[in-house]
Amino acid sequence: MRIAVFGATSTVGRLVVEQALEQGHEVTAFTRNAASVQQRHERLQVVEGNVLDTSSVERAVAGQDAVLISLGAGRKGVIRAEGTRAVLEAMDRTGVKRLICQTTLGVGDSRGNLNFLWKYVMFGMLLREAYADHEKQEEYVRGSNLDWTIVRPSAFTDGPRTDTYRHGFPADTNGLSLKIARADIAAFMLTQLTDPTYTHLAPGISN
Repeated sequence: MRIAVFGATSTVGRLVVEQALEQGHEVTAFTRNAASVQQRHERLQVVEGNVLDTSSVERAVAGQDAVLISLGAGRKGVIRAEGTRAVLEAMDRTGVKRLICQTTLGVGDSRGNLNFLWKYVMFGMLLREAYADHEKQEEYVRGSNLDWTIVRPSAFTDGPRTDTYRHGFPADTNGLSLKIARADIAAFMLTQLTDPTYTHLAPGISN
C-alpha cells in the first residue's frame, strides 16, 4: 500500500516506517527535519514540513491509500490534536479515507484500565497537558467522516517486537502491566491497514 506516516521520527513512528518498508509498503515520512530520517530506501519518500501547515500536510497525504499518525510532543499539548486536525482536513480534501491514529490508553472509556498511579499522578498531574491533548485529538478523529481506528497503547518500553500483547480488552479490564514495546505498537498499527476489525473503534493495547 501507499501510506503516509506523520510523526515519522517519533519513537513509535520511526518503527512504523521501518516495519512498513519491511512489509513492502511505499512510505511517505512526514517530518519537521528531513535530516532526522535515518532510513534510506527506494520505497521511502521524505516530506519536510510543519504538521500545522495545511499545504505541506496535503502534499504528503495526496495519493495515499492510508495515513498513520504517531505525533508526539513530550509533556506538552497542542501538537497532537491540532496536527491531527490538519491531517484530517487534508485527507478530506484529497479523498483519502483510511486513518490509523495512535493516542494513549486512559483516554475516554479506557480510563478504567489505568491504576492509581497513572490516573492521578501521571495523567492527573505530571502529564496533564499531554493527556488533554490526546483527548482533543480523539475528539477530532471521532468527529471526522473517515474510516478511522484509534490505537491506545500503554506506556512505551524499548525492546524487540513480541506479538504477545493484549488488544481490544474491555474498559473495565485491570491488572494490566500498563507497558508495551514500541515495536509492538508499530506492528499493531500496521496490522490495521488490512484488518477492518477495529474500524471506528479505539482498542487499547498493553501487556
